[in-house]
Amino acid sequence: MCILFIAVNQHPEYPLIIAANRDEFHQRPTLSSHFWEEYPSILAGKDQTAGGTWMGINKAGRIAALTNIRAPGKERVNAVSRGELAVNYLNSEVSTEQYLHTLQTTHLDYNGYNLLFGKLTELNVYNSFDNSAFRLQDGVYGLSNAALNSPWPKLDAGRDALANYCQHAGILSHEHLFELLKNATPAPDNSLPKTGISVEWERKLSSIFIASEDYGTRSSTLLLLDKQNKVSWEERSFDKNAEITGTRIFEFTIN
Repeated sequence: MCILFIAVNQHPEYPLIIAANRDEFHQRPTLSSHFWEEYPSILAGKDQTAGGTWMGINKAGRIAALTNIRAPGKERVNAVSRGELAVNYLNSEVSTEQYLHTLQTTHLDYNGYNLLFGKLTELNVYNSFDNSAFRLQDGVYGLSNAALNSPWPKLDAGRDALANYCQHAGILSHEHLFELLKNATPAPDNSLPKTGISVEWERKLSSIFIASEDYGTRSSTLLLLDKQNKVSWEERSFDKNAEITGTRIFEFTIN
């Protein structure tokens, strides 16, 4: 998962809204969202290479979503797959404090990451580079491949769009949220982040929705929680031409 926009208590009907894109190489095998056979309470997509996930929820209301921190000079080929962090949390009953302790004591085993985790109304973001955590209060947030709410153009654009939509939307439209996630406008060169990769790649990765021959947005996911604790989950998958190849919709009430 490479970008998430999160609204906490910003819409009159939905205490939580998450709109997220997963960016990955197109050749990496992936399963779309489903309830896992081995962990029937978990709803998530699956990375078939390493067995983990980038975003998921369970029937008890735990959520976990992962973004990699872009730091090419610090990447290790022998690091443990970060996707297991989300699965391990979703499949556990440990408290937020206990899992945070686990993250803090094992962070050097993994390449850099952010993990959004917690109950749907008590979410935290852990940053492995800083070895720090932040509890999300009421507001709108953007999380990508650096710190929470880093001043990247695509984060600012998506966060502002979601905030404006929450303030002015009556009936919540999934299509409007998917339009936010489909924004393929690149940042101007003078606003590009400097993360240690080439300008060409910075430019390619600077839009909310990424489309290219080898790497791009593989799926967009909406997760909404209403006041009756009903979860609505919708995922759209894309090919390298940014064409929709599948849609998965799930609805259930938190136990």
